[in-house]
Amino acid sequence: MKPSHGFAPPAPPSLSLGVIGNCAISALIDPHGRMVWSCLPRFDGDPVFNALLGGDGAEQGSFAIEIENLAEAHQHYEPNTAVLTTELWDHDGNGIAITDFAPRFLARGRYFRPMQLVRRVRPLKGTPRIRVHLAPRFGWGRQTPTITSGSNHIRFVADNLTLRLHTDASVSHLLARTPFLLTREHNFLLGPDETMADGIGDTARHFEQETLAYWRGWSQRLALPLEWQDAVIRAAITLKLSLFEDTGAIVAAMTTSIPEAPGTQRNWDYRYCWLRDAFFVVRALNSLAEVGTMEDYLRWLANVVVGAGGGHVQPLHGIGLERELPESICDTLPGYRGMGPVRVGNQAQEHFQHDVYGNIVLAAAQSFHDRRLLRPAGLAEFERLEAVGEQALRVHDQPDAGMWELRTRARVHTSSVLMCWAACDRLGKIARTLELPGRAAYWAGRADTMRERILRESWSEERQAFAESFGGRDLDASVLLMAEVGLIDPMDPRFVSTVQALEEHLSDGPFMRRYEAADDFGKPETAFNICTFWRIDALARIGRADEARAIFETMLAARNPLGMLSEDTHAATGEMWGNYPQTYSMVGIINAAVRLSAPWDSVI
Repeated sequence: MKPSHGFAPPAPPSLSLGVIGNCAISALIDPHGRMVWSCLPRFDGDPVFNALLGGDGAEQGSFAIEIENLAEAHQHYEPNTAVLTTELWDHDGNGIAITDFAPRFLARGRYFRPMQLVRRVRPLKGTPRIRVHLAPRFGWGRQTPTITSGSNHIRFVADNLTLRLHTDASVSHLLARTPFLLTREHNFLLGPDETMADGIGDTARHFEQETLAYWRGWSQRLALPLEWQDAVIRAAITLKLSLFEDTGAIVAAMTTSIPEAPGTQRNWDYRYCWLRDAFFVVRALNSLAEVGTMEDYLRWLANVVVGAGGGHVQPLHGIGLERELPESICDTLPGYRGMGPVRVGNQAQEHFQHDVYGNIVLAAAQSFHDRRLLRPAGLAEFERLEAVGEQALRVHDQPDAGMWELRTRARVHTSSVLMCWAACDRLGKIARTLELPGRAAYWAGRADTMRERILRESWSEERQAFAESFGGRDLDASVLLMAEVGLIDPMDPRFVSTVQALEEHLSDGPFMRRYEAADDFGKPETAFNICTFWRIDALARIGRADEARAIFETMLAARNPLGMLSEDTHAATGEMWGNYPQTYSMVGIINAAVRLSAPWDSVI
């Protein structure tokens, strides 16, 4: 029987989402081409498209371009770019293509990255009938905007933000959600409440061409491993999209309150800059010879360091360097698949997480050794970092919340002391590069003392493994970083034994959970993707490369169809959970590929 005509209901909420952005704003687009998440005027702003957290079937807070009688949907990125194409086909063989992007390109000697989302739709075959539904909401869903319009624009006026849509489609059809035949290309440019100097279609085409050229040029300059290049390019572009270029901050993810596991209330706001996550992003991109992100981030980091005045550094800040990020519950949105609460802000800003000092020094270390940089670091930057190192010395053996941000328990976490050691170790190496033998000896001596204590006090004879805290017995995947940051030879029998213990107690097949002890919400249910990647790295280092490759292939298969990962993977269902796209997870893809790939000279 031939299907009846009509427009399909919204696709159920999932993390099979495309990501577009321009290092100022971003948006997430579902498999049917519906924009379901976008915060404006920047990553941590008001989600004017919030359907992702609106519960099943939410239509408000979205921007949809729908085809009547939908039969198939396909998505892909234009190769090596952040430009997304969604194809929708109806049961009669009519098709449309929706092209989505946020403009980014070099113009007049600077990067043009406006607060603007561009959607272009064109017929692929036949005369499809479409409907456009544009329903931004403001104030976290509390406010429906006032709408005004002109011959080629619609304005959405709210208390704190006004958006203007420029379009060469029928404004009447859009306002009434009237279906219409798509016989030619139409363009939709949503952004600031400003007039356009040039024609709508010409502007949209120009922006698309220039944005495609920018991303292709950026990708072309990456120093890729031989294997898994498509996965690495997609991960690298996603990390670049997480940079807030105006200040240099890097967000941990673009969403808030996607649960780490179904129905657990492990819902957090990740739209801020964690010094820990940002370090891993910088290091991954550096490994691909993309050092521009590091240079941008070091601008932000220098301000954090100076603002701390040699004392406590909080583990995260707002992307504009905001120190206060009070956590509250948003009662107007039901949450992802109705699984609230929806949190705004993050109480972790109040935590003491002592690994932050190592993350600061490690993130900055390459800038003292890399002669490609436009602004290589020198003595002044080293002296600022020494103040960070002194703080690491003062607090390294004091209890803290740890890198997993435990809210009700403090211990002397092995991972925190490890990163304090890394701060001292790298300061010694920087001092040698700067030809400061006295300072080099000072920091190397402090690092040696700290290293001996870590190896002694974190070792659990009972578990035959390095434990998550000094004198403890519980296991924690973060100790795998011991080899990655150079504290221990990976072939040391104690490290090999630790890897085996973690595999026995924390692994669900190829996947690895963070820790075994219960936390504020009980025991973790899902695998934390970066821990699986740490396992891959450790296995490669201890001579089990074939197993590492097999697990890496499993992680690549766990990505969504567009090559993205969220924070967590459910080992039983394979479903993605946690905030999205998670920079930690995308970092893992790059690190594993670089670690495991065959060398280029094996084929050339």
